[in-house]
Amino acid sequence: MKALLLFFFSLFILSDVPAQDIAQLIKEGDRLENLPDEKKAFEKFKEVLHIQPSNLYTLNKCSELCSRIGKRQLDAKRRDDYYEAAKTYASLALKISPANAEANCVMAIVLGRISLTKGGKEKINNAKEIKKHVDIALKSDPHNYKAWHVLGRWHYEISNLNMFERAAVKVLFGGLPKASLKESIQAFEKAHQLAGGFILNYYEMARAYQQEGQKKKAAALIRTMLQLPDKTEDDAAIKADGKKLLKELE
Repeated sequence: MKALLLFFFSLFILSDVPAQDIAQLIKEGDRLENLPDEKKAFEKFKEVLHIQPSNLYTLNKCSELCSRIGKRQLDAKRRDDYYEAAKTYASLALKISPANAEANCVMAIVLGRISLTKGGKEKINNAKEIKKHVDIALKSDPHNYKAWHVLGRWHYEISNLNMFERAAVKVLFGGLPKASLKESIQAFEKAHQLAGGFILNYYEMARAYQQEGQKKKAAALIRTMLQLPDKTEDDAAIKADGKKLLKELE
């Protein structure tokens, strides 16, 4: 993975491949992602970057796919390699377009994934960065449903920091960032309005409603989620977690 990234850094000269060929590669990458076959989609998008390293759409796609593929890795080193790649692709995209909504969104996504594997100071530092990037993403594109979802998850995680993490926040930053379960649910609901078939959002929103004490609402969301078609390779596992949550709620 590291060798691959070093190779990309060396590619700064655009080739004379026709724009329509690049468009066709992107179209095929999108098709593979929608199957879903995320690893093959990732390989196809990397072909675009061999030709056009500054292709913003493809850098964002590679970052998002690495975050998703990395999450499914059972080996911690392979997981971390994918997350590092996702962060690198997002960083390159942000260098090209610092205010780009999707670039900020995919950076927030990978930082969130990394935070779930960390604790202490690194987790808290990532929380600040996630909020910064998600705020830029939503300012640039208020209809970015993934950014709304990340914001919902951010509020959920911050409002659920344990005693030691809260103490670390106080020492490092002088207090907790403003966050609440209510704002978490509002952000998840906004993501739901923008993308009604987003399975992960159903699950996370149900967890937030469960914590708020609205078990019937949470259960209804899970039941609806279980009827939706899978759109990503993560969706089957999310539904399995949803079934476990539903048993707790009933």
